[in-house]
Amino acid sequence: MKIAIVTETFLPSVDGVVTRLRHAVERFTDLGHEVMVVAPDLGVTEHHGARVVGIRPVTLPFYKHRRFTLPSPNVDGIIRGFHPDVVHAAQPLLLASSGAYAAKRQRIPLVASYHTHLPRYLDLYRAWSWGKRPVWWQIKRNHALADVNLATSETMKQELTEQGIHNLHVVRRGVDTGTFHPRFASRQMRERLTQGHPEKKLLVFVGRLAAEKEIHRLRPLMNRRDDVALAIVGDGPFRGELEQMFAGTSTVFPGFMEGEELASAFASADAFVFPSVTETLGLVILEGMASGLPVVAARSGPTLEQVTDGENGLLFDSGDEASLDHAIHRLADADLRTRIRTAARAEAEKYSWENASDDLLRYYEMAIGMHAPRY
Repeated sequence: MKIAIVTETFLPSVDGVVTRLRHAVERFTDLGHEVMVVAPDLGVTEHHGARVVGIRPVTLPFYKHRRFTLPSPNVDGIIRGFHPDVVHAAQPLLLASSGAYAAKRQRIPLVASYHTHLPRYLDLYRAWSWGKRPVWWQIKRNHALADVNLATSETMKQELTEQGIHNLHVVRRGVDTGTFHPRFASRQMRERLTQGHPEKKLLVFVGRLAAEKEIHRLRPLMNRRDDVALAIVGDGPFRGELEQMFAGTSTVFPGFMEGEELASAFASADAFVFPSVTETLGLVILEGMASGLPVVAARSGPTLEQVTDGENGLLFDSGDEASLDHAIHRLADADLRTRIRTAARAEAEKYSWENASDDLLRYYEMAIGMHAPRY
């Protein structure tokens, strides 16, 4: 099969979308499929045997930390030259919308996937909240072109269905259980992340440091608890503000991590904390579970699809300081903590990127089958 993936983000960027697509590309090429990725030009021209075609990016005024690519007429010619059996438009809003329209013009089967809940994010960037309605209009218009639409959770499938998007399916999640594993726990890393106080209860957050991650909601906890250390791992547009906000607390900002260093940061903690309620899934939750950590997460539809309170994680109500305090207090129960660690690792082991990518291939085949009668 010849597969063209047009995406708003790809390597060397690091986020949940890139993680999913990177593993998919690797799986597809290993299975003998020919893959081309069209993405913002960030210097990568090839990945695991797949050609990566870069389109010149720009910096958008409301999100200066990451470069995006606006819709481009060049995508039509690129896809025409590749002549794929299927086009996958990942988050078709800017560049990926060009892929969707190219597929429509060229009568190529189209799969469109929804990964980032941009309308919800706009609620958190008040200066741009006026854009919520036109963004929804654009999302619905572009997804209407697809033979198959994909969501990353049942919760998002329901919300997108309510918005009038049809032919929706939920694609499997995945995690690399070899990369993220309890064996990477390190005394040295724990010393580093607790700033020399390894006896403290170490909470770790991993992700993009942006307003929509709601990391600021952890600040009151750090005011009240002198027995807790917090490591906020990652980088992003909100980092400077967060560093000022958490100044004077037992909080460290080690910056961006990857590979074994990141695996060690996870495994060396007592819990992974996930305060966001805006995620469409939160793949990083599975990474925490694979690392054998109790996940302490804010209740939301997608989170409830992954975390069962008291079994493989602990839940709290977003914005409720007493609820978060109670969840952290429960970590003191050694028996509960051990049970959750074991169950979390077992839950993560149910998923693999190979299975998730094979699931995506089935949706490509479905789109091809649905599209055929149109000729």
